[in-house]
Amino acid sequence: MRIALCSTMVPFVHGGARNIVEWLQTMLVKAGHEVERVYLPELDVPELLFQQMMAFRWVDLSAADLVICFRPQAHLIRHPNKVVWFIHHLRSFYDLWDTGYRGFPDDLGHRGIRDALRASDDAALAEARLIFTNSKQVSDRLSDFNGVTSEVLYPPLIAPERFYCRSFNDEIVCICRLEHHKRQHLLVEAMKYTRTPVRLRLCGSSSGCGYPELLRRAIEGNALDKRIVLDERWISEEEKVELLASCLASAYFPLDEDSYGYPSLESSYSSKAILTASDSGGVLELVEDGVNGVVVDPEPRAIAVAMDNFYLQRERTKEMGVAAMKKLSELNISWEHVLRRLLA
Repeated sequence: MRIALCSTMVPFVHGGARNIVEWLQTMLVKAGHEVERVYLPELDVPELLFQQMMAFRWVDLSAADLVICFRPQAHLIRHPNKVVWFIHHLRSFYDLWDTGYRGFPDDLGHRGIRDALRASDDAALAEARLIFTNSKQVSDRLSDFNGVTSEVLYPPLIAPERFYCRSFNDEIVCICRLEHHKRQHLLVEAMKYTRTPVRLRLCGSSSGCGYPELLRRAIEGNALDKRIVLDERWISEEEKVELLASCLASAYFPLDEDSYGYPSLESSYSSKAILTASDSGGVLELVEDGVNGVVVDPEPRAIAVAMDNFYLQRERTKEMGVAAMKKLSELNISWEHVLRRLLA
């Protein structure tokens, strides 16, 4: 079968939104299909939004037998056999509208853009033969905002067998993009209140220099540079495997995340417990407090207590890591399942 995988991307920014497309391509090719990957650049800027959306309506993929759409606004592509694996809305115009993350005024002009965008999304999603999401969280948003019913299809990792558990050192690792909504600053601030020698390692690149600089100042200003490593780069997959193999536990603190996030999945395959927040959204579909990780309020002192407990209660921390690996099979996270549903 000829399959076109269609998504959007922000130039020079890498993350999970590209992984889901590229890894699916690898698995589809392995299954004997001919696959073309189609990316269009998109910036979440209100003034450019509709020009970018029109570009998708003009894309001709009639040579494909099946089109699978991912990141917004790729679902605007027209095709008689369109399947959507919906990973999030343009959230500033949806669930983040009434938050500090909107990024533009709540005025008549932007409300008009919001309403037109939602109407366009409704129409384009109605064209899809099947609609999947990457989490219950996103399915709920589709239902609430667009009146759309969807099926949760959890995205797996590529070659998960490369992850393993070797040992448990004194370090909690957080490997993801350095962005304000990923809230690494909460972890840094929590380290001021820890009572054990537990350490923290933050790894990731950023879309700008502002947030990493804020983290750097917080680390240096609180004399935490001996206990916190800030590795501001996109580390290699090999480095990631090694860090997770030896760490004490992992941390992932996004605000209202769309799904469980690849960092949580990678940690689980490494048999490591996960520390997350009660408002981290889709992460809570994977992390169960006291079972395969710890869920705390997004407050530095509460985070510090959890960090100290990982250090002091090592056997319990190891047990949660074992449970993290078991949780993956309960959620049926596998490429076999993904291909069976997408090609149904």
